[in-house]
Amino acid sequence: MKIAVIGAGSWGTTVAGIAATNAPTILWARNPKIAARIVAEHANEDYLPGIALPPDLAATASIEEAVSGADVVVLGVPSHGLRAVLDTARPYLQPATPMLSLSKGVEQETLLRMTEVVADVLGDHRRDRIGVLTGPNLASEVAARQPTASVIAIGDADIASELQHVFMTATFRVYTNPDVVGCEIAGALKNVIALAAGVAHGLGYGDNTKAALITRGLAELARLGIALGGDPMTFSGLAGMGDLVATCTSEKSRNRTVGVALGEGRALDEIVAEMKMVAEGVKSTAAVLALAERVGVEMPIAEQVGAVLYEGRTPAEIVPALMLREAKPELGA
Repeated sequence: MKIAVIGAGSWGTTVAGIAATNAPTILWARNPKIAARIVAEHANEDYLPGIALPPDLAATASIEEAVSGADVVVLGVPSHGLRAVLDTARPYLQPATPMLSLSKGVEQETLLRMTEVVADVLGDHRRDRIGVLTGPNLASEVAARQPTASVIAIGDADIASELQHVFMTATFRVYTNPDVVGCEIAGALKNVIALAAGVAHGLGYGDNTKAALITRGLAELARLGIALGGDPMTFSGLAGMGDLVATCTSEKSRNRTVGVALGEGRALDEIVAEMKMVAEGVKSTAAVLALAERVGVEMPIAEQVGAVLYEGRTPAEIVPALMLREAKPELGA
């Protein structure tokens, strides 16, 4: 079995390293210098400093070489770049090849989830073989072989089982879940809530505030996911609560990092310019809010994050906006 991983950022490289322990794996990097260094040095110091990669992990800057003949294709490209990269790879892909997205976002122009973007670009590809790998997976910790768990969500149950074994290692436990919609929405929205959690930290608020925000953020996440067809149980699992907690509390979380800096009074453009990697929530908040409006779901925390990102509202202003909302019962609100 040949595994192709498209995208040599921190998470794409990490997943390629995992796969290479179980099957022949090739990693596509847009930058030829990164691909060459991975082959020569068995490391990707640009995105995973200090991490040794499996010596038999192959790498290339040719997308044709990467995906031609691949039995599984993993898409580790940020949401805003997925369509263009996938279109380049399309001539070399077979309609039945399992495709796994690592991206946690929503396409801004179309409001499509990443699996929907894959289906849209590839046209005749089998829908039940397009899925996601998601969960509380901070790349540096997974790459350092700290124990964690993840979820593969894909429609074809037999393929799900096969992929489970491809990516399972002694420190990376993989579960399966047929709920692609719920897992994807959870992954996209948790980045928005992580921005809010970061803002709370940057403003100097303590653990009570953060716990309330994460809990109410989970309620928003579940409301939108269920309205779009997700399974309610998904949101209490690894793709929902698990990923939300990791992203909202870890100093390694890019989205939380952006939120902290916003809470400390720094300008968004300045924060983003300093980051080597993408904080998906900055771009996907608008799309998430548009999805919520489409299905009539109220998302007050996400709305306030959007107001800070796009409307010039200060972080300090969003606290009273949330606290002084109309009083409601907890369940179902």
